[in-house]
Amino acid sequence: MAEDILGQTEERMIKSVEATGRELLRIRTGKATPNLLDGIKVDYYTNMVPINQAATISVPEPRLIVVQPWEKSMIPEITKQIVKSDLGLNPIAEGNIIRLPIPPLNEERRRDLVKIVKNLIEDGKIAVRNIRRDANDLLKKAEKAKEISEDDHHRTAEKVQDLTDKFVEKLDDMLQAKEQEIMEV
Repeated sequence: MAEDILGQTEERMIKSVEATGRELLRIRTGKATPNLLDGIKVDYYTNMVPINQAATISVPEPRLIVVQPWEKSMIPEITKQIVKSDLGLNPIAEGNIIRLPIPPLNEERRRDLVKIVKNLIEDGKIAVRNIRRDANDLLKKAEKAKEISEDDHHRTAEKVQDLTDKFVEKLDDMLQAKEQEIMEV
């Protein structure tokens, strides 16, 4: 029982950290990356699909993303959705491709992005701590129901705390890496 709770807790914490990582990938750092367009969906034959399922996305230069739709008729739709997104990119349609120049970030915008990243990381930490709380509640209930012993409860609670510390440290490392990437000129 205690090992089941520990396994589920670790699995949930991993998913939480991965979700935070995906959110961080969407933050524009002044460098071109195909992940910037991950949140954008386009109308492709009456289905809303991610942009990478309707076009090829490449990064030929550090400050340029090139989107090549599989069908030329998709260019206006993709352009419209990129403009509608809050990325602040201005698509340029040229023939069969769409160019997305990535403007350099000014110092003030960099500081704002760091604040956003810190908030995302803090949300991730809160999620991990909530998972810890849920695991501890399950352990208390299991002990009360005589499914595990008091020693097992304390031993497993320590392991849950170790997991929490490990994943909070991972989130701190992610914060440090992203902050360095944003502040790099």
